[in-house]
Amino acid sequence: MSLRFHELAEHHHRILNPFTEEQLLLLGNICQLHSDMQQLDLCCGKGEMLCRWAEASGLTGIGVDISPVFLKAAHRRAVELQVNNRLTFVEADAGKYPIPAGAFDIVSCIGATWIGGGLLGTLHKMRVGLRNRDSLLLVGEPYWIDEPPDEAYAAILDSDRAVYTTLAGTLERFESAGLELVEMVLADQHGWDRYVAKQWLTISDWLRAHPDDPEATEIRQRHERARQTYMTYTRRFFGWGVFVLRQP
Repeated sequence: MSLRFHELAEHHHRILNPFTEEQLLLLGNICQLHSDMQQLDLCCGKGEMLCRWAEASGLTGIGVDISPVFLKAAHRRAVELQVNNRLTFVEADAGKYPIPAGAFDIVSCIGATWIGGGLLGTLHKMRVGLRNRDSLLLVGEPYWIDEPPDEAYAAILDSDRAVYTTLAGTLERFESAGLELVEMVLADQHGWDRYVAKQWLTISDWLRAHPDDPEATEIRQRHERARQTYMTYTRRFFGWGVFVLRQP
């Protein structure tokens, strides 16, 4: 149901994270993109990063995602921007995708570090694909802005509170993985609000159009719970950013 909910809630989204278009392009500038680069994007969603970066720089890339709904949108976007000859989208579980060793200048996983059982496991999986010491790892990861109360942990994560840490703790995790943090672009409050609040109208419209759908009750409950959690805890305690890493 988690994937199904996001496919519905993010129907009108192009970027499936609390990131603005301006921040996405800024991140591309930070990476100094050029046409000889090759990128692997794990859990690529609708492929907006690959499509926009291929359009801007001419790079080639592979996007991997488990959702056929999102990949259909990625294919449409690639055709729209006339970069479909530069990009390949693969329907697969990114956690099991066999990454070719030393094949990529950029390996990214933006907001989906569960594919490796957490941040450290995902970084270990990603670094196999780096071509050389100048190649970049891009990882999108939440962090705690302030120490939240116990009820916030339960509402936001429904899992072990140690899954995420503070910004300083996130830096420590990067260093423990033997990687150097060289840049970052953090989501701001506007980006968070647009990512989350835009989902509310989308779900509300879907529920109005499908009142008798077998999934309607569960979708409504999940929607109401997520909205309450965001207004009560997430907006105050939870941050998110994309971190640019390389081997020292």
